[in-house]
Amino acid sequence: MPSPAESPGLFIVGIGPGRTEYLTVRAAHAIARAEYVIGNDSYLDSIRPLIEGKQVIRSSMGKEVERAKKAIELAQSHPVAIVSGGDAGVYGMAGIVLEVLEHSGAEIPVEIVPGVTAANAAASLVGSPLSGDFAVISLSDLLTPLEIIEKRLDAAFSVGIPVVLYNPRSQGRPHNFALAIEHARKYYLPIVPVAVVKNALREGQEKPVIVTLGEIESVMDAIDMHTTVIIGGSESRIWRMGNDVKGIITPRGYQRKYVY
Repeated sequence: MPSPAESPGLFIVGIGPGRTEYLTVRAAHAIARAEYVIGNDSYLDSIRPLIEGKQVIRSSMGKEVERAKKAIELAQSHPVAIVSGGDAGVYGMAGIVLEVLEHSGAEIPVEIVPGVTAANAAASLVGSPLSGDFAVISLSDLLTPLEIIEKRLDAAFSVGIPVVLYNPRSQGRPHNFALAIEHARKYYLPIVPVAVVKNALREGQEKPVIVTLGEIESVMDAIDMHTTVIIGGSESRIWRMGNDVKGIITPRGYQRKYVY
């Protein structure tokens, strides 16, 4: 898609975990070029230094369609940035904005600016758990029926790859995570490593916790909507330095080809 200049157009910007040092240079440039910046309150607060002096339109969770409509309306006469946490195309605003744009009939330049999604952020703090193929599955059933989520969990676990769980456990649906663990245990041994990472590369980041699938109940109460859970694959192992647990390694197969 063409990139908007200082003329009307729309940037859909992934701002990464929320700390400005993990914002891409392109994302910072897109925000700088926009006259209007639209987003969820928490996302806008995390980039406050970048939006001073701009027209800022704040929104809340659950108002994604309204946010998209407003961005498209303004982008017909102004450069606009609509911001999304993580990557705009991974459980972010890109999909809904493009759908609304498609149905509106408006023709405006659009650029989707990628960002660091929670899977990458969390993985970077616990070694290399996602070295090869992996799956990302959200446990939120607000937009996806639970029975479909369960089918996706079975499909991913059945082929032995690491699975990253977004939105694992909320007050309104505390049992979805336990259900996901039940599905994992149908295919994985209790020794498979699991990383529990809260606020990865964000304000309030906590020290990641590494347990095994057989021990996951011991940390269940600490898991919430700010947590990313990485369940290792069938070949994943706990990474140690001496007696200290450092994280998780998922081999890519080099050990079968090379001696090291």
